[in-house]
Amino acid sequence: MSCGQPRHSIMELRRIADKIRFVIRPGFQYTVKMEYDNRVQAREYEIMKAYTIEEMMTKLMKNGGFGEVIFPVEPVSGGFMHRMYKVRTETGIYAVKHLNPEIMARDGVLDNYARAEKLERLLEEAEIPIVPAVEVHGKKMQTVEENYFYIFHWQEGHITDWDTISTEECRMAGTILGKIHAINPQNVAHKEPEQSNINWYGYLQKAETEKNETASVLADNIQLLIHAEKELNAARSSLPDILCISNEDMDPKNVMWENGKPLVIDLECLDYGNPVSHALQLALQWAGTITYNIDVEKITAFFEGYLAVYDNGFRAYSSVFGLAYTWVEWLEYNIQRALGACVDEAERTLGISEVNNTINRINYIRSMEKEIKEALDSRLPQSKAAYS
Repeated sequence: MSCGQPRHSIMELRRIADKIRFVIRPGFQYTVKMEYDNRVQAREYEIMKAYTIEEMMTKLMKNGGFGEVIFPVEPVSGGFMHRMYKVRTETGIYAVKHLNPEIMARDGVLDNYARAEKLERLLEEAEIPIVPAVEVHGKKMQTVEENYFYIFHWQEGHITDWDTISTEECRMAGTILGKIHAINPQNVAHKEPEQSNINWYGYLQKAETEKNETASVLADNIQLLIHAEKELNAARSSLPDILCISNEDMDPKNVMWENGKPLVIDLECLDYGNPVSHALQLALQWAGTITYNIDVEKITAFFEGYLAVYDNGFRAYSSVFGLAYTWVEWLEYNIQRALGACVDEAERTLGISEVNNTINRINYIRSMEKEIKEALDSRLPQSKAAYS
């Protein structure tokens, strides 16, 4: 990825385990080629063995000038890839995110985070309601013994339960995304999009050979996955050539509510991207694709909020519905985790769970495709801008 070019951060998840690659052998035999430097792996193990999380937090907070840690350090829910802790010190209460070591070992990842931090500062200047990382000595990302952290002021708000998201919350979320997209959108020269190219049969064969827990669900749904990936690629090729600052990870789990007011959290996915793609995907997530309970009123509300503050004139959202199948790339990442490309058994178990959840979600989206397309064609506010 490069700054100023569209990217699909979920697709980037495919490369998180880039030290473990599936290599095609004659006769379609797939083996795992381990390219991970064993010395690095051993070093990581020694670091984690030598330093407990309490010891790392003590050093982190002391180095940052936050004072002595008041124990215990409490694990809290922090998403699917990183680990989050509630840390009390003499100076206050903080949320500390411990970034996944496997992700941080990737080539170029520090550049991606640095770009996200710069964009986070632009959102602060634009008065977007966010929870930014605390800067220490001019830096947001902190390191302790080759581990990476972000520190945030603790917020007493709550994440809305996925099953109780209101229409008004969808409208407010759409407004925030629209304000982000409106900061500096640009028409850009056409560039062929990066296409998804997942070897479903290779993963299935490996899962069956290893008697992995994902084998049966992959076998039962492989034609659906091939169809979904094809639709995704077609939709990406049809997107208008627009680029803007965006946060495609701004789903309900990453918006905290405090006294009815939203605060966007977990901004590491900030980058430049296509507003049409991100608006559609997030509208569907806020409207219920995550819980298999889509509500077209919520789709409408999200777009009402979005289009009231940013309108590029595009309305052919049903023609790019295939973007809803971006989940196939999150699925591939979790297949890799389920097959062993992970830090520990807990992460592998999470990968297995997410394989099942994600395939169920793709099935649900396929079943609701006609209804969602009809809503996109008939219920969105009319355009006030001339799309060209």
